[in-house]
Amino acid sequence: MGARGAPSRRRQAGRRPRYLPTGSFPFLLLLLLLCIQLGGGQKKKENLLAEKVEQLMEWSSRRSVFRMNGDKFRKFIKAPPRNYSMIVMFTALQPQRQCSVCRLANEEYQILANSWRYSSAFCNKLFFSKVDYDEGTDIFQQLNINSAPTFMHFPPKGRPKRADTFDLQRIGFGAEQLAKWIADRTDVHIRVFRPPNYSGTIALALLVSLVGGLLYLRRNNLEFIYNKTGWAMVSLCIVFAMTSGQMWNHIRGPPYAHKNPHNGQVSYIHGSSQVQFVAESHIILVLNAAITMGMVLLNEAATSKGDVGKRRIICLVGLGLVVFFFSFLLSIFRSKYHGYPYSDLDFE
Repeated sequence: MGARGAPSRRRQAGRRPRYLPTGSFPFLLLLLLLCIQLGGGQKKKENLLAEKVEQLMEWSSRRSVFRMNGDKFRKFIKAPPRNYSMIVMFTALQPQRQCSVCRLANEEYQILANSWRYSSAFCNKLFFSKVDYDEGTDIFQQLNINSAPTFMHFPPKGRPKRADTFDLQRIGFGAEQLAKWIADRTDVHIRVFRPPNYSGTIALALLVSLVGGLLYLRRNNLEFIYNKTGWAMVSLCIVFAMTSGQMWNHIRGPPYAHKNPHNGQVSYIHGSSQVQFVAESHIILVLNAAITMGMVLLNEAATSKGDVGKRRIICLVGLGLVVFFFSFLLSIFRSKYHGYPYSDLDFE
């Protein structure tokens, strides 16, 4: 019995275990090496991201808006990894560029960045930077940016979408408008704090002093207060200012005009019905005043009892003012509201 069992035990001893198939050890070794490599790569990405965020925080501690050239832009914005949002203003601030709009936009952008930098909600999830055309021409060409200033949001993941480019022409570049756009794109809400501006208070004090001094000097003869012509002129000035869009300018803060950086052509009339330049409101004010003057002359020619020839000349002058300047005003209206079918004299 023992003799017969010996070969059987030898055969059992020579068999390999069933849970260790042939070639399993090289496979396990390869899997282990792969896991080590993946872990090392992930650790390297984390270290690189930490270095980038640390560098950005250091720059932000010095300046709320830091400059970027081509190398910095590619490293901190284009190249992964990135877990932060970056707001970039593409501008042309060099004196030879003569971009007054860029300087005004830069002031508003600086106010917004300072409001974020010194707020209690400041964190490493949002940074502000700018790229000047003379320092990053290749970036302008790469992103196909042909006008300045331009504001763009670069999200933590993926490429910027169409909504990540701020619609400056339609909305304006006020700090409050930029903050609302950033809140829509990043869910980061920034409360804008503007530095105190005492110019309005000083102007009001000077006006009150001037009026008070005039009343004091004329205290013995205040009949001019009841002068209808004087009050009519004051009322007309207020009406002209309001109808020309001066209040809109005060709220939105648009540029005075726009200069094309490519051909140097200056535009005083904005092509959109949603935006206007300060120069445009001045032009509208002058046109409204000229039309009103024409209507006053027509009324004078119709109601006065003087010489007929003189009244006829006044009537023709008034009619000419109304027709000419109203046609000019209508042509501006047509250029802003495309497809408007009516016109008088064609100035286009």
